[in-house]
Amino acid sequence: MESLRRWLSMGFTMGLLPLLMSCQTAETGRETAAIGSHPPARVLFVGNSFTFWRGGLAPHLETLSDAMDPPLGYQAEQVVRGGASLEVMWNQTDAQDQIASGNFDVVVLQEDLPETDIASFRKYSRKFVEAVRHAGARPILFMAWEYDRLDWISLDEIITAHQHMADQLQVEVAPVGLAWRNSKIQQPDLNMYARDAEHPSVAGMFLSLMVIEGTISGIDPVDRVPDALPIRGLQRLDGDALQFLRSIAGQSIRQWNLQPR
Repeated sequence: MESLRRWLSMGFTMGLLPLLMSCQTAETGRETAAIGSHPPARVLFVGNSFTFWRGGLAPHLETLSDAMDPPLGYQAEQVVRGGASLEVMWNQTDAQDQIASGNFDVVVLQEDLPETDIASFRKYSRKFVEAVRHAGARPILFMAWEYDRLDWISLDEIITAHQHMADQLQVEVAPVGLAWRNSKIQQPDLNMYARDAEHPSVAGMFLSLMVIEGTISGIDPVDRVPDALPIRGLQRLDGDALQFLRSIAGQSIRQWNLQPR
């Protein structure tokens, strides 16, 4: 928890959060390098139901891509299994083969930490990151969220586990769980969870998509969504909610990139 305490002590408290979120990307070389430096890509998603819920992040990324003018150029595929950890994805699916042979530019690796443990996450995220890099692709860890059904780990601990792997492997993280927290703090009535209090609601799915795409492209999510995005269920959210979630996605990516190293 020491790295998290350092992060919090640097000012990521409620009082200073809006100020830090508004910082320009030029303030750190790490963030400057990420912003705007990555073209559209062939993307593979590896994960469990957090990745394929509500139609799946892979087809949603393509929908977003096709709806933009001009199109963003994304092609997305997925290797998924319900309830699976990265350990299960490594040992019991063809994810390794897909990574090796799929000619992907980016591979998004989603761990569900409540379903496994930190030691397994460290071991298998390392294996996957090494396999992705060996294939010439760019790995991104998809940080998910906590939930009550399996409450042995907190979001603070999930954040710290991902920070550790980011430091150890010099790998990027799409801080979805952090974005969910920021949304809940600022607009608690906008529920990130579906009725099962575990999987994403429409709002949670959309915020996840915005964080992941913003991490891949380095483009502020506020600039990434057309007026009409034909994703099933998205009409339940009004324009103000969609604008808020896009803003939270960008703020959370900047917050993550500004944390001390």
